[in-house]
Amino acid sequence: MKQDFLAIPDFTSREIKEVLTIAKVVKHMHRWGDDPKPFAGKHAALMFRKPSLRTRASFETGIRQLGMDTLFLSDKEIGMGKRESVGDVAKVMSRYFDLIVIRTFEHSEIIEFAKYADVPVINALTNLFHPCQIMGDIFTIMEAKDRIDNISVAYLGDGGNNIANSWVNLASRLSLDLRIGTTEDRQPNPEILANANKSGLSKIKITSDPIEAVDNVDVIYTDVWASMGEKEKIAEREEKLKPFQVNNELLSNAKNDAIFMHCLPAERGREVTDEVMDSPHSVVFDQAENRLHIQKAIILQLFGEKF
Repeated sequence: MKQDFLAIPDFTSREIKEVLTIAKVVKHMHRWGDDPKPFAGKHAALMFRKPSLRTRASFETGIRQLGMDTLFLSDKEIGMGKRESVGDVAKVMSRYFDLIVIRTFEHSEIIEFAKYADVPVINALTNLFHPCQIMGDIFTIMEAKDRIDNISVAYLGDGGNNIANSWVNLASRLSLDLRIGTTEDRQPNPEILANANKSGLSKIKITSDPIEAVDNVDVIYTDVWASMGEKEKIAEREEKLKPFQVNNELLSNAKNDAIFMHCLPAERGREVTDEVMDSPHSVVFDQAENRLHIQKAIILQLFGEKF
């Protein structure tokens, strides 16, 4: 039976840890120029409705390193849901490809697509979730801190976006001390938050006090204050979210060896200052690199390839 990766809870806690182990192995092999190619002769489709730098580049490169050929399709070629129904596109694409990676707007669309697809489907970003990003982030934390359990993470800024929702999802699978520093009107999806709290694995705190959020934490994480498709809201968001800017003063409240993370692209001078982005605390470019390795590991896991 095929397995999809549309949101972090699609993997069990054990499977997440397996993926992290696989990522460590394939990254080491890549550094030695010995990329495994178990999928020679297979083909993957990348269907992207949204622009992308890291996601497209890391997926295309990683898939090819695993031996698959790739084909990139933009919304102009497909017109899914307009020119042709989501279900019909999924059925057709399943006849051509062994793996389908989708970056789109509505999460309901990727759920419908996966329902009709006969091959594994990976969520490369929706408005609700960005699971591959967060998987790469916890891999980066594992490298930096040599552990993943009971890590304290402060996410600051827009608490209602796909990154914040995905961090809350991760808290339902791994034990975290997760603090979301945001305004009352930009909090994570309440259903996702309720499910994470129900799991009882993590401590999750929502606070409007940025200093309380970062107090003695291992990790400080932020993202842009207005995501793609919301840029017209930036002036309003900036006024409210100014206290959550990650700068040296705020960073000083975290642990001395705290790391700073950002999923990129960053709007320097807005949600984060240059002095933090370019500081020894920053691991943002390690995060970007690790998208390559974690996505290869996710694909290997979905196909049942173990190392």
